[in-house]
Amino acid sequence: MQKFIITLLLIAVSASSIAAEKILPYPIHQTKLDNGLGVITVPFDSPGIVAFYIVVRVGSRDEVEVGKTGFAHFFEHMMFRGTEKYPKDKYGSVLKSTGASANANTSDDRTLYHMTGDASKLETMFELESDRFQFLKYSEADFKTEAGAVKGEYTKNSASPYAQLDEKISETAFTKHTYGHTTMGYFKDIVDMPNQYAYSIEFFNRFYRPEYCTIIVVGDATPERVLQLSKQYFGNWKPGNFQSSITPEPPQNGTRYVHLQKAKFPPYISLNYKGPSFSVDVMDMPALDVLSTIYFGETSTIYNKLVLEEQKVRDIGAGAYDTRDPGLYFISASLVNADDMQYVKDEIVATLNSAAQNPAEKSAVERAVMTLRNNYAMGIDNPSAIAESISHYVWLTGEAEAVNKNYENYNKITPEEIQAVAKKYFTDNNLTIATISGAEKLTIK
Repeated sequence: MQKFIITLLLIAVSASSIAAEKILPYPIHQTKLDNGLGVITVPFDSPGIVAFYIVVRVGSRDEVEVGKTGFAHFFEHMMFRGTEKYPKDKYGSVLKSTGASANANTSDDRTLYHMTGDASKLETMFELESDRFQFLKYSEADFKTEAGAVKGEYTKNSASPYAQLDEKISETAFTKHTYGHTTMGYFKDIVDMPNQYAYSIEFFNRFYRPEYCTIIVVGDATPERVLQLSKQYFGNWKPGNFQSSITPEPPQNGTRYVHLQKAKFPPYISLNYKGPSFSVDVMDMPALDVLSTIYFGETSTIYNKLVLEEQKVRDIGAGAYDTRDPGLYFISASLVNADDMQYVKDEIVATLNSAAQNPAEKSAVERAVMTLRNNYAMGIDNPSAIAESISHYVWLTGEAEAVNKNYENYNKITPEEIQAVAKKYFTDNNLTIATISGAEKLTIK
């Protein structure tokens, strides 16, 4: 018995120690060049390997002109078309010499370019990236070719009923804010994109400027070396002066509905509530994250009931999208039988009402926080994973240290704060209900 008690004490001390430490146990060196370019270095014990990321804080959120959506994603493609110094083929061959392959992706709030390769070739990576970020050049024919590729990607993605529903959710939940269109953009705009060559150049000149960008280098590199290369290759990059004017979303008044008829497809329902923007200075988002783990995780009451016991649901989950402006919090479930749609919706709402009416048990909050911290800590075991994580917090806040602040906030969450966010956000006025079934129409109360 005494040995068992000692073991428990050691576990408690260990958990307390972990909670007190920064979640990212590596030093973060962040600075800014005179032209506004952010530079972040995280030395990490990965001999001979380095991750090189560039975050551009521009996404579909910044596409404010009518008829011109999809351009943030378009440049994810166009940036690989080459420059005068490094045409497409030469760029590829030089990049290959670094042992890296370059890729990119886009979301509502940012575009991310990344590669991981030989640390001894870091200067080559800097040279390649600085050239295309400052001197991208493409012909109208190249532009039209890539616009066709973007249309093909949209067509491929839209074959998924989930993608179709996501598009409907966005344009229904947001009537004024640019979150009303997805990252891909509206199809009618993509069809017209080949006619927008001049606008594409304007978009590039607006946003591909140093003040919108942050370089992140993680791995076998020193901050002194990274700063020196940043100044050498990006120091003469001229800043711009453009800022997007984004219309705030007005308050929602009443539940909204979207439905997709799809025969022979697993029935699906999602409840999408207007939520907060990401912030490390306000506790709403971390409180919602902890709530998701307690009430909709794989150890939750509703998961046990609907998935394991009654087997009416294949899977259920919840979470808030991290966004720069107020976004959506969703609870989604894939059903076995469409006839159970109302029942499942009622069970979800009952769970949310319970969270709003009764504070969660303190022990449940502590377990959820430890789960969130442990899941994160187990995933940052290589340069790419660390750079990916830091990029997430950079495009949200501009600051790499936000990752540590965010996980410090989890430790401060109380049952009362979880109850408060449940009351604040889970109201019918904030709700958009989305469904998929074989029925032409579906009525969910």
